[in-house]
Amino acid sequence: MKIKPTSLKEIAGIIKAKYIGPDTHLIYGFNEIHRVEVGDVVFVDHPKYYEKALHSKATTIIINKEVNCPPGKALIICEEPFTAFNTLTRHFVPLSHSNVNISPTAKLGNNVTIMPGCFIGNNTTVGDNTVLHPNVVIYDNCSIGKNVIVHANTTIGSDAFYFKNRGTSFEQLQSVGRVIIADHVHIGANCTIDKGVTADTIIGKGTILDNQVHVGHDVIIGEMCLFAAQVGIAGVVTIGNNVKVWGQVGISSDIIIEDGATILAQAGLGENVKAGATYFGSPAGNSKEKMRELFALKQLPDLIKNIYDKK
Repeated sequence: MKIKPTSLKEIAGIIKAKYIGPDTHLIYGFNEIHRVEVGDVVFVDHPKYYEKALHSKATTIIINKEVNCPPGKALIICEEPFTAFNTLTRHFVPLSHSNVNISPTAKLGNNVTIMPGCFIGNNTTVGDNTVLHPNVVIYDNCSIGKNVIVHANTTIGSDAFYFKNRGTSFEQLQSVGRVIIADHVHIGANCTIDKGVTADTIIGKGTILDNQVHVGHDVIIGEMCLFAAQVGIAGVVTIGNNVKVWGQVGISSDIIIEDGATILAQAGLGENVKAGATYFGSPAGNSKEKMRELFALKQLPDLIKNIYDKK
């Protein structure tokens, strides 16, 4: 999320924290580590990730230990960076709820069809010729393109699945990002598309989602992709153009799937996929190699039988 340029002194003052760096050091936005950009604030609360955060693109780091500050950056020192980050994002993006079916701040294009039971939140835009079937829910700050079809009971813009275990409860990382859906996207029934934590969840032009597809927070999907039913995509996955993902595939977080790749049905994907590759199995791997493994496995009973027969 981007904000009006704000000084380090002012940001630290909001959470009453000590800081290291010039008072006038400017902050331009907030992002969690996977989508951080130059000018952003990021938080880190575990020594395992200190180096990653300190040497990321972020120019301001909220951290729970006083360490050497990298050149050109600033530190904000506080006991609970996770909670501090939540406080700051909510300061700049306060909660607001609409209690009517179509928020007065929503912007609808020409010839938009809205069937009974739909909800469209604050500051959401819906482009020309888009069709929303019954009971579609679109949360605040989403952007839906032109000629989009969204089938019944789909939810767009729900919160990210991002929680910190506090022992007796879970603290949620506040979701203040958006969902952006490009033109000519087709979304099936009962799909869920989570908004970004601080950045955007994006679905590219011409992409098709079958029924019961889940798209996690901060996922970026390219153009002309196909996703069959019951695909589950975890947060911060990046998918290129012309990718095909068949039914009941599960994709782990922070995976990159390059252009033209195919993920076959019921695969459990936990690694990056190169352009044009086909993956299969769980854990998923190159389909030709996996097929060889399956063929070899089928021979195993006969091999064992032959060994015992020779004794």
